[in-house]
Amino acid sequence: MMSIGLLIIRVVVGVSFMAHGAQKLFGWFGGYGLKGTGGWMESLGMKPGVMMALMAGLAELMGGLLFTLGLLTPLAGIMIAATMVMAIVKVHASNGYWATQNGYEYNLMLIAVVIGIALIGPGQFALDAFLF
Repeated sequence: MMSIGLLIIRVVVGVSFMAHGAQKLFGWFGGYGLKGTGGWMESLGMKPGVMMALMAGLAELMGGLLFTLGLLTPLAGIMIAATMVMAIVKVHASNGYWATQNGYEYNLMLIAVVIGIALIGPGQFALDAFLF
């Protein structure tokens, strides 16, 4: 049962991050694509904005894909956690803790989930279990 629970967590979190990456990279799912996201990142002082958007989008897309598949799970956790740390530092920290105030609560919970699974392992229904 634990492996099923880990699979559910990996799929929901991983696919969500893949979608966020696709928003940044391709403008899918209501996103702004590289140019739009890059402009927003530049407004936050992250330059060059398009390169930062590309890096964030790739980290979310690839980290989410790896996390979903349970492949190289520690690396996937680090990729996802790194994007959330940057989101906290650049956007949410100044707003305090609570998500209802645009704070870092949700980002911190996601960091806990991905790092927790990276540390305990992705379960038996993961490519890591088959390959390593």
